Amino acid sequence: MNMSSPLLRVFALAAAVMAVLLVIAALNPSVWLLDTMTGLFASALLVMSLHLLIGYTGLVSFGHAAYFAAGGYIFGMVLQMPAFIAAMGSWSVPAATLFAMAGSGLFAFFVGLICARLSEIYFAFLTLAFQMLFVSIIQGLVAYTGGDQGLTGGIPRPEFLGLNLAQASDRYVFAAILFVLGVLAIRLVTLSSFGATLRCIRDNERRTAFLGVNTYKAKVLVFTLAGSIAALGGVILAVFTSAAYPEWASWSVSGEAIFMIMLGGLNSFYGPLIGVVVMRAINDVTLLYTTHTELTKGLAILFVVLVLRRGILDWIMDRHKNRTRSKTAASPARKEQTDVAP
Repeated sequence: MNMSSPLLRVFALAAAVMAVLLVIAALNPSVWLLDTMTGLFASALLVMSLHLLIGYTGLVSFGHAAYFAAGGYIFGMVLQMPAFIAAMGSWSVPAATLFAMAGSGLFAFFVGLICARLSEIYFAFLTLAFQMLFVSIIQGLVAYTGGDQGLTGGIPRPEFLGLNLAQASDRYVFAAILFVLGVLAIRLVTLSSFGATLRCIRDNERRTAFLGVNTYKAKVLVFTLAGSIAALGGVILAVFTSAAYPEWASWSVSGEAIFMIMLGGLNSFYGPLIGVVVMRAINDVTLLYTTHTELTKGLAILFVVLVLRRGILDWIMDRHKNRTRSKTAASPARKEQTDVAP
């Protein structure tokens, strides 16, 4: 493989990020920092998986938090089965993680079969309807999910590969691995021919269908992938809290994820990650002085929409491109002046 291959650069970047995250854990920082980053990893997987729908396919989902919560609930419910832990032993956590991804992906698949036939606002509100239905199911199955109280009572966290998830450092390493693998999977999708198909659907679905592409199947597939990866975020949060709550599936969680995408940048792959960090920083700094966090978040969104008129990373990239163009345009002029100078 050519050393300049985009795929090789992506794998190299993923390895470098993973190495940096592991070094942070080895430096034995404060529990606060480890727990904060663990929470960021969970939010980032939710936001990045939603960005795969919004930014690359043009599908705005108001109910994406349902798959995030489904991952946490399935993970917790599986590990609360003594027979499962007895059968899987030290591999209970990885197996439960795969169950969570598969279950959430299957849920997203069936929702996608219905929602993918619609577009724009109809698609958005139908996804919201399924999210509300999922919350009602969680609250109704009290014997299995704990209802309004959530899946409490503690989620067993058996050791595996030397990781004790009851410890903040090991829990952080587990979350970092899931985060890097999840973002890597999304990036590989966006760089593939399937990713190019998704961008074509986003730009002009009718023309894409005219070229012979089955846009319905493509939308169902990306919806399923996004749901599976969002489940990883739910797994991280379930490990972190040793519980799962119906609030994780609320429409406000989906809405905040959309805000993070807008805040960081809709037109760049890494923009939503910037949005996650900035939103968390706004929340933490605001809480130092007042409890009006929602007001502060709203003002930040207004600033991005009305002043920058695009996400933070999109604004930075546009500024860089404009400066590059200005320098390129100025170079021939300087050369011409030099040529005609006496």
